[in-house]
Amino acid sequence: MVQAPSTEPTGGRAADARPAPGVAPSAAASAVPATAPTAPAPAADHVISTTGLTKRFRGGQLAVDGLDLTVPRGSVFGFLGPNGSGKTTTIRMLMGLIAPTSGRATVLGESMPQSVGSVLPRVGALIEGPALYGFLSGRDNLARYDAADPTADPRTRDQRVREALDRVGLTAAAGKKARAYSLGMKQRLGLAAALLQPRELLVLDEPTNGLDPQGMREIRSLVREVAAEGTTVFLSSHLLDEIEQVCTHAAVMSRGRLVVQGTVAELAARAQGRLVVRTDDTAAAAGVLAAHGLAGVVASEGRVDAEAGHGAEDTLPKLCAALVEAGVRVRGFGVERGTLEDAFVAMTGEGFDVAG
Repeated sequence: MVQAPSTEPTGGRAADARPAPGVAPSAAASAVPATAPTAPAPAADHVISTTGLTKRFRGGQLAVDGLDLTVPRGSVFGFLGPNGSGKTTTIRMLMGLIAPTSGRATVLGESMPQSVGSVLPRVGALIEGPALYGFLSGRDNLARYDAADPTADPRTRDQRVREALDRVGLTAAAGKKARAYSLGMKQRLGLAAALLQPRELLVLDEPTNGLDPQGMREIRSLVREVAAEGTTVFLSSHLLDEIEQVCTHAAVMSRGRLVVQGTVAELAARAQGRLVVRTDDTAAAAGVLAAHGLAGVVASEGRVDAEAGHGAEDTLPKLCAALVEAGVRVRGFGVERGTLEDAFVAMTGEGFDVAG
């Protein structure tokens, strides 16, 4: 549930906490033509659905432009895009924290923001970082959040807090003042607040922000665990690697518009694979591939890459034979599948963060 504590906390937004007003709008520039999305499933199978959802901020800045989004029930849904692409603005509209300029959104089958009171008790959220009372311990912060939830049984509060702290690896730091927490520890505490009670939907905005590689792996594992328990997870990130490792479905945003949505496998399949030849004779290998009409031939230390193209698997034996015949010492040869990063670049022409 998204609720505000009774006094002003330090920090940003929190799981189950209403963010302070005055958030800077996400940047949005020229429109990117949207690729036709995957055919939507019946509405009953969606936990989130939007139609023409648009947000224009004062001064005319268009942060979200005509978003048509569908999030299947039971999915781990990656909401992917560079910083400033409209992800957080979209999440804030979905949670009823700001009103859309036009369009409509439903969450758990109910219209937002009209149904905030009935929807948010069924949702756990961490939006734009956790809002914490710096003078309270991590344990006491969670107790405050739990007490603000009218559906929470006070008799079992201590148990819920202990279990939430344990799930995010903060048991040893439970008694430490929140002001002494590192950024990664604060992020973990925000996740713990979102996990105090089982929810139908868990909304996470950049959940691995501030975490080291080990912490990122632990949060990915936690997301998978929560999803296995039946919770739909909506995870916003600018990290392609994060989405590809943990999500079943994804949508790509760019400059406030939806580029494409579908399963992660479908999106990655939009990228052409790369033919990779591992050899010390890179110049000779590059010449053979170019002579056989392969495009995008790139030689680097110990390997030569080229665009595989459609039907590449059928031509591999011929190419390998040509390399050997030319005297190229081949140590490895095959096609590497396209990645989500390749697909994003192909669809938008933009670069992207892969791992941080």
